[in-house]
Amino acid sequence: MSEISCPVSKTIAELDAMIASNRIKTPKSRRIAEEIRVLMEDVAWGRAGKDHLSAMAKLSQELVKESDTPSCATMGNMIGAALTDHSESFQSHVNTHNCPTGECVNLAPAPCQMACPAGIDIPTYVTLIGMGRYDEAIEVIRKDNPFPWVCGLVCTRPCEFMCVRARIDTPVSIKFLKAYAAEQAMSEGQYRNPPQAPPNGKKVCIVGAGPAGMTAAYYLALKGYGVRVIEQLPMAGGMLMVGIPRYRLPREVIDREVDMIRELGVEFEFNTRFGWRVHINQLRKEGFEAFLFTIGAHKCSPMRVPGENDFAEVFTAVSFLREVALGDREKPGDKVLIIGGGNVAIDSARTCIRLGCKEVVLAYRRTRAEMPADEEEIEQAEEEGVQMNFLTIPVEIVGEEYSMTKMHCVRAELVAREGSTRMSPVPIFGSDFYIEIDAIIVAVGQRIDHTIMSDLPDLDWTRRNTINVNRATMETSLEGVFAAGDDVLGPATVIEAIAGGKKAASAIDRYLHGLPQRQLPPVPVRRSRTEFLKVPASTKMSLKRPEMPLLNYNRRRVTFQQVELGYEENAVREEARRCLRCDICRRCGDCVAVCRDRMGIDALHLGYLDFDHPVKSDFRNVAEKCIACGACAENCKNNAMQIHDEGDERILSLCGIVLNRQKLVFCESCGAVLGPAKYLDYIDKRISQQTTAQNTNRYLCLNCSRKQTAQQHDEQVVPLF
Repeated sequence: MSEISCPVSKTIAELDAMIASNRIKTPKSRRIAEEIRVLMEDVAWGRAGKDHLSAMAKLSQELVKESDTPSCATMGNMIGAALTDHSESFQSHVNTHNCPTGECVNLAPAPCQMACPAGIDIPTYVTLIGMGRYDEAIEVIRKDNPFPWVCGLVCTRPCEFMCVRARIDTPVSIKFLKAYAAEQAMSEGQYRNPPQAPPNGKKVCIVGAGPAGMTAAYYLALKGYGVRVIEQLPMAGGMLMVGIPRYRLPREVIDREVDMIRELGVEFEFNTRFGWRVHINQLRKEGFEAFLFTIGAHKCSPMRVPGENDFAEVFTAVSFLREVALGDREKPGDKVLIIGGGNVAIDSARTCIRLGCKEVVLAYRRTRAEMPADEEEIEQAEEEGVQMNFLTIPVEIVGEEYSMTKMHCVRAELVAREGSTRMSPVPIFGSDFYIEIDAIIVAVGQRIDHTIMSDLPDLDWTRRNTINVNRATMETSLEGVFAAGDDVLGPATVIEAIAGGKKAASAIDRYLHGLPQRQLPPVPVRRSRTEFLKVPASTKMSLKRPEMPLLNYNRRRVTFQQVELGYEENAVREEARRCLRCDICRRCGDCVAVCRDRMGIDALHLGYLDFDHPVKSDFRNVAEKCIACGACAENCKNNAMQIHDEGDERILSLCGIVLNRQKLVFCESCGAVLGPAKYLDYIDKRISQQTTAQNTNRYLCLNCSRKQTAQQHDEQVVPLF
């Protein structure tokens, strides 16, 4: 019992044990207990409605009142305590149709959905894309993320790192499918906002128009709040606009999705720095009751080397990318050195190439394998001519007469540090060398500008100089003040900022309505159980992840035109068919076990189901041994493995993958279905008796066989007279 961590599953197990003990004597008490068990199972299987929990609470009280034995009272009190002590977990099961522990089998989320910081129902929208229903796919995505097009171009795709398909070959291209669906829905005029609640008269002020702030504005506006967003820049987008170059994320994409938020009545106030032109007391007087700060990390961390502050040719990556995004296309120099190994460093290097810099060198203190930048970004940077200098530690910037000339560096080696799993770079004595340059761009980290928050002197900060919040609710130490995004997480990803904004919007809604705040972070929501895409096993195995077509690298070097050209529709539809639908199949392996151990067939060689020890999988091999008995489908708790008769065939499928088709054998007398010939042969061997008539080779059902046997017996009887 102690091994069960889900309160719902634990309560069901305790309830079952009490019912099985036969200590409930009266029929009425047993009926109440069984009714509670039915309602509890609805919760565990995603069938519960809003009245289930109150009904169970009422029945538990009735059980205590009507108790005929101490066991009945104990049971009623146990159920009542579980509903009270774990009310949030029970509510989560009812509202989200998910069990975060996976113990409620029908509610276990797919690994990709659990990996997504915003909790997007990925299997559902990927399936809808495979059906060509792009507008419905976008509708599903925007329940958890108002920027599907943006994220389809720049997301770091943690979902793909957990994609189960990668255990077979390569992960599904989730990110690019999302981008295609958003573009199609937008171009067809099917990209629409969901229905908006009537105005509720309450006002919320958001400081920062980055992804976190605009996400919160979107969900609050949908709930009927009046929302004003204050932004220091002259446009919305925050780091989306001034931190990500246009060759990765065109401005039109940002503008189109921001317009969708503006349509909800969200008010934007640009060129306004909080704490300078506007103050929190002034905003409170205007009727704003809650505040969300999403100011981002717009300051660069220093290298802390001599000469860093002595030369005008030393730029920070954040300010450099911002100026380029705002229209300054003057190159920083002919020979530019980028210090860093993250995506910001790669973006800076590739931007320098496009500005016409003749030589761009990126220096990183670890090896290529340790670079935090996206592998595809690194490869594209090398194609465009960026030189990589690994195991390089900057020591000093050297110059003459206020003009830099070179960077003094030293080679490094990686050594293990006690208490750390990451190798640390250590300088190699006597390995000094110099890189001749005329500009340096520093991209070694980002931090928050604390001066923006001078209006809130009592705000609590962490040791990492980020705003201290309750991670379940994004509440700060100040009443009615919330925070999300980089100012809470430090430099993070777009999807993490979106997740924080969504969480903050929910908490602000509770705060303004006087509702208790959640004690645990929200779990991902299963939006639907969409029907399967039917795919033959051979097709499922032969489909390969398509290569993303790219702009010619010679063209890329001289323009900020978008590099990734996108998939064709056929490639998108085919890629969606590669999805294994892990929202339905929870990879328990019960089907494999029953086929191998109980039936003795061993037809299901699905090695990918074993997370810790995956071996080769091939859906095409199932048909060689499978007898279409249906034992796997009968023992599948989530209805992922299915078997059914269609015409004259019996079809076995796993989440829409057609594993086996076998011709059915029919009773030659009455036409009843007997099953496939392989299955009938298996039965004959197992029970050592014929399923056909003894004196013919005809296939007969049991009833017809009995009739024929009786008839033959009557004919053989010799009359006495």
